[in-house]
Amino acid sequence: MTEQTTELTFIKSSRKRRIAAFIIDHFVMTFLIVSIVFVALGSNFMDENNPSKMMVTMLAVMIPGFVLYFAKDSLKGVSVGKWIMGIMVRDENNQNEIPSIGRLFLRNLFIIIWPVEIIMLATNDKKKRLGDKVAKTVVVKNPNKPTKLPRILALVGVGIVFFVFAFFTAGNAMKNSDAYKIAVSEIEKNEQILTETGGIKGYGSMPTGNISISNGQGQAQLEIKVLGNTKDMNISVYLEKEPNGQWILMEIRK
Repeated sequence: MTEQTTELTFIKSSRKRRIAAFIIDHFVMTFLIVSIVFVALGSNFMDENNPSKMMVTMLAVMIPGFVLYFAKDSLKGVSVGKWIMGIMVRDENNQNEIPSIGRLFLRNLFIIIWPVEIIMLATNDKKKRLGDKVAKTVVVKNPNKPTKLPRILALVGVGIVFFVFAFFTAGNAMKNSDAYKIAVSEIEKNEQILTETGGIKGYGSMPTGNISISNGQGQAQLEIKVLGNTKDMNISVYLEKEPNGQWILMEIRK
């Protein structure tokens, strides 16, 4: 078994595959870190008036998150992006050997200066970036890579999960915000809307729009679907908030 492993000949990965793998990894790891941050902050983070508390919470999640980011190739020299692109990291002097976790971690620390790394990869004759030079590693094609179908499905799956999570997280956070609650309260006081809908029986699952708060002052533009007994309506609501004050309705349009 050892003799067969020694006889394996590896082919260096193309620059295109490496860049594609980097983009996929960056997308996946950033999505994972941001998702955990949102969960840690809670659904009412838009109304949080304690910036210090938010910063501590974010740092508590992001510091271990970055450690995980730099350790992304620790599983046999393969990350999510590299698995999808069919490549892997190996020792430059013995390509049958997987570099230690410490060397793989050191290699990825240089991603911090990613513009330099991309330039190095694009111009280096040996297809090495600075992290590869320091950690003495090389990126090669994986001779045991899965067929294209499962790798394509994995890539599509990552994209779907991202968009679904982003949609529901943003919508849920908006729906739990004080701005949305005030907007709904004002809609239910509007006689014209009550008349045209024949009475309100509910609201759409997810509002859209944006809420911006800075130093306690905020603006909110919300698009809310009102479900009526006789007619549904899409209502636009604009609100403003003074520092440490309540949201105030500025405009409501059908």
